[in-house]
Amino acid sequence: QVQLVESGGGLVQAGASLRLSCAASGRTFNYVMGWFCQAPGKEREFVAAINWSRTITPYADSVKGRFTISRDNAKNTVYLQMNSLEPQNTAVYYCASEPSVTPRIGATYRYWGQGTQVTVSS
Repeated sequence: QVQLVESGGGLVQAGASLRLSCAASGRTFNYVMGWFCQAPGKEREFVAAINWSRTITPYADSVKGRFTISRDNAKNTVYLQMNSLEPQNTAVYYCASEPSVTPRIGATYRYWGQGTQVTVSS
């Protein structure tokens, strides 16, 4: 069993930055990790993912150049650095682990965190 705990969300103004963290526990951390977001009334969307060796980091087109995913395997933690935030980035952000197929599809992930709220005001 894997437990994922997100932190770092908050209320910021447009143009600001936030860094989300996701701490994993319970099992070996050598799996693909992903970040997803879900805005009110919308479906969950893929944001970014990272493999264990940090060599593969796909991003959603909407966040390329603004968001950076990273991981510290010694700390069993994955991060999402979010820069130049926009009001449309307002959502609950979830981390997830162990996709069975492509990391861009949330339904394939085995474990999920509870989420952290990010609110960007204009």
